[in-house]
Amino acid sequence: MFKLKNREFALEVDVSALPCGLNGAVYFAEMDRFGGQSFNNQAGAKMGTGYCDAQCPHDIKFINGAANMLNWDRQKSLGHFGSCCAEMDIWEANSQATAFTPHPCSTAGPLRCEGTACGDAATGERYRGVCDKDGCDFNSYRLGDRGFYGLGDGFQIDTARPVTVVTQFLTADGTDSGALTEIRRFYMQDGAIVPNSNASILGARGRSSITDDTCRVQKSAFGDTNDFDKKGGLTRMGEALDRGMVLVMSLWDDAASNMLWLDAAYPLDKAESSPGVARGPCSGRANSPEFLRAHHPDASVRFARLFVGTLGSTVATAPHTVSAHRRQQRPRQFRQQHGGPRRSRGSRWGSGGEGADAAIML
Repeated sequence: MFKLKNREFALEVDVSALPCGLNGAVYFAEMDRFGGQSFNNQAGAKMGTGYCDAQCPHDIKFINGAANMLNWDRQKSLGHFGSCCAEMDIWEANSQATAFTPHPCSTAGPLRCEGTACGDAATGERYRGVCDKDGCDFNSYRLGDRGFYGLGDGFQIDTARPVTVVTQFLTADGTDSGALTEIRRFYMQDGAIVPNSNASILGARGRSSITDDTCRVQKSAFGDTNDFDKKGGLTRMGEALDRGMVLVMSLWDDAASNMLWLDAAYPLDKAESSPGVARGPCSGRANSPEFLRAHHPDASVRFARLFVGTLGSTVATAPHTVSAHRRQQRPRQFRQQHGGPRRSRGSRWGSGGEGADAAIML
């Protein structure tokens, strides 16, 4: 289990072989560390059971050790129950766009939901569920800097080459027990530190990090429902980080919305010129799972050199806010490198482990 408050998480990523419509993701979910292993479920996390996230997915076949058989739709692969929990998206990206996003929930730990608690969009209850499905995303393209991230040497982050991504979780008082108040991001490519882009579209109140205030400004500027605030914001996200979260990696396409929310114009009922609608440069015409599976069967992503440590410890000369008197611990490294074949329609891998020193076993 990972407890990331007052810590930073770093990894090297290569998304050069990911076109529009695909998402190579690294994130943390507040699922059970053993994957719901029980008398009825001998598989556990390593075999993919026990999964949950802030979307409260209904395609989970076993929840709390029981088969999700009630009203199972064979065509859509959806069951009556959903599987909800807090989610911290460290990295959702392809070669054209990227975002990092906290998704707090009003409940603690994994929840088997049904009805309103699931917050299903199909029933018009998206913002009545227990989890913040929208989250508070930081997407450089969406927030005004269209030259920051992309494929080619004309961008500050060139996705044609590997890049190290560092995410820091800052607390109000600089201690592990303090309230989470800010999530910062910076990059390292070709040996140089690259600060995160600024949210220029938000004007004077735009920042290069996620805080409760910047989330309120962003939601207001874009005309979005601020479910992030209603579900407790960063404070609630920090409480989930206190309890511990499981590391998940995935490579997926999106049958529900063609990944338009990541790399194209979304939602479709708003003009692309409206603030916050353009999330990336993709047209959306080549984003469907059918197109991707036919034309990009060899798409892949590489994740390597995963570290977690105290602020400023995972990358040499990294910017940090650690007091001078605080002893810097050596970061923990996860020595296995992970890439893997393209997985479709939300396939996921999770690692609970016995602690942060455990190698990730996929």
